[in-house]
Amino acid sequence: MTDGRVHAFGDDALGEHDAVALAAAVRSGERSPAELAAASAARAAAVEELRPVAFALHDAPRSAPGAPDGPLYGVPTYLKDNVDLLGVPTGHGSAAFRARPARTTAPFAELYLATGVAVLGKTRLPEFGLNATTEYAAAEPVRNPWMPTHSSGASSGGSAVLVATGVVPIAHANDGGGSIRIPAAACGLVGLKPTRGRLVPNEQGRKLPLDIVTDGVITRSVRDTAAFYAAAERHHRNPALPPVGLVEGPGGRKLRIGLVLDSPVSPSDEQTRQAVRETAARLEAMGHQVTPATLPFGTDFSRDFLLYWGFIAFVIASTGRLVVDRSFRTRDLDPLTRGLRRSFLDEYRKGPGVIRRLRQAERTYAGIFREHDAVLSPALAHTTPPLGHLSPTVPFEELRERLLRYVAITPVNNVSGGPAITLPTGASADGLPIGVHLSAAHGQERLLLELAFALEADRPWRRIQD
Repeated sequence: MTDGRVHAFGDDALGEHDAVALAAAVRSGERSPAELAAASAARAAAVEELRPVAFALHDAPRSAPGAPDGPLYGVPTYLKDNVDLLGVPTGHGSAAFRARPARTTAPFAELYLATGVAVLGKTRLPEFGLNATTEYAAAEPVRNPWMPTHSSGASSGGSAVLVATGVVPIAHANDGGGSIRIPAAACGLVGLKPTRGRLVPNEQGRKLPLDIVTDGVITRSVRDTAAFYAAAERHHRNPALPPVGLVEGPGGRKLRIGLVLDSPVSPSDEQTRQAVRETAARLEAMGHQVTPATLPFGTDFSRDFLLYWGFIAFVIASTGRLVVDRSFRTRDLDPLTRGLRRSFLDEYRKGPGVIRRLRQAERTYAGIFREHDAVLSPALAHTTPPLGHLSPTVPFEELRERLLRYVAITPVNNVSGGPAITLPTGASADGLPIGVHLSAAHGQERLLLELAFALEADRPWRRIQD
């Protein structure tokens, strides 16, 4: 612990290495997968007070049969607890049913294991990933390691905490409204949401009338994120998208970057605006052209997205016994899930129009990149809130408005399908990370990774252990 911060970095087999370095150490024989797994388990115990782990498999890490051939062979990691892994319970962060061992392994989990990683357990998320903080109505929250009185973000909050504290260098996350990028911003990490269709389809998302969910990872270094996507392409390659390949550093092209300082719904706070302005100045100093831009997604878009979010809650509540588990009890859903369900039922007649308008967002989004190569914006409209601010126990109408003010930019990429990355370039006055958000045209993950490499090389991210 350093000045109230909680971390587990130390002089053990993991050291301060990222996933790429650990995989190289395993290949050279300097380290073994068993050593790395043992060190990770010890570190997980050291940060248990932050409550990031849902289920632990420390005694029997899970790897793929061909794991030694994977580029990330031996690197310890965790899966988020909304993706099935054969024989391991999937709890979805909910108290509405009893989690039972999964009968299959989800396609993304198979892809992830194929990269060579060793899964040590599953990470906590808010109920069904519906909130922007990893908090519960009747359970301990997942705490931010930079300031344990504050939110870790969501929905991949447990994964972000394990990476930020040094338990693992990389962890699975998925994103239906910002759930890779929000916790990355809150915990000072790198979080890339890929283009829709880049990776294997998410099991939950592909059943929706508009698929807004995609899987990915959260990391401490840009090269780990880049290494994951290169490794994933060996397992699954979508021919409709340009390949990402292995990105190893900044690109040489000077780009046209659009600058957005405020959320389309409400002004960003001054500390967030300053973090974005400082990042813009750094990009200009690198030779990129940065000019003001507008995101054509305002309050109407946000309201449509919230109604669609309510539709998802309605589907969960209505089909839980059939799809999730026969022990599913709608009455035990948390107040946010129930409130979203009610809000959809109140306005369900608007549903077809909402889906039609949201589907049009892909074309609107693509239009932005006729004038810009990338867009720089805040990841979130204000700095990370204290625990309780977004708790599911907050009265629903008030909580809905708070979520609208906090999370207004990230859902654009889920609805449109475009890629976006959160980078930890800023810090609040009290030391919490502030993430900035870079978006690009469909299929342009490589461009985003090159920009991220440039910013990281120009000024390395703040480290929790320093």
